[in-house]
Amino acid sequence: MPQSRESHLVELVDHTGQPVGETTVAVAHQPPGQLHRAFSVMLVAPDGRLLLQRRAATKTRFPLRWANSCCGHPQPGEALAEAANRRLLEELGAGPVPLREIGVYVYRAEDPATGRVEVEYDHVLRGEFHPDGPLRTEPAEVSELRWVEPTELAAALHRDPDAYAPWLGGVLDRLRQPAQPPGQPADDAPERSGGR
Repeated sequence: MPQSRESHLVELVDHTGQPVGETTVAVAHQPPGQLHRAFSVMLVAPDGRLLLQRRAATKTRFPLRWANSCCGHPQPGEALAEAANRRLLEELGAGPVPLREIGVYVYRAEDPATGRVEVEYDHVLRGEFHPDGPLRTEPAEVSELRWVEPTELAAALHRDPDAYAPWLGGVLDRLRQPAQPPGQPADDAPERSGGR
């Protein structure tokens, strides 16, 4: 994440995802960390392969680790799909992509390399994307891309977890077993906004 993003606002939430305030990216990720809203996008090819990105060396949290296709933070009050498509464009030069929320993953992870802390209420979003689709990565965000089979990724996460972002396992779990909001049929689940 370029240093300029450290001053962007994020939405602080409680354990149920309800907004309780806001702070900057930099402050939210200082130890011990503050629970805040985030999103993780996984782009899926028609054959089921997943697009991974290797985070750039300039990232302030978990640099040079493999992660899901794109991730970030909605600004307070910003809709998840809008925020995610903004980041897909900024990081990968892709989009807009139709996205569907498939669950939430709440986690805490300390980066031993930078001392920063992730404490995130992470909305997992799935998007369909063809491997031949145009991509133009931003070097300050992404060092490389690759497509991978889900079973191959699960095995790699088990074999060498330190090569991957600590949230990727939870994202993969939601992808393999999507959750529905309580009381919502599968086809009628509403998109959650980033702060409404």
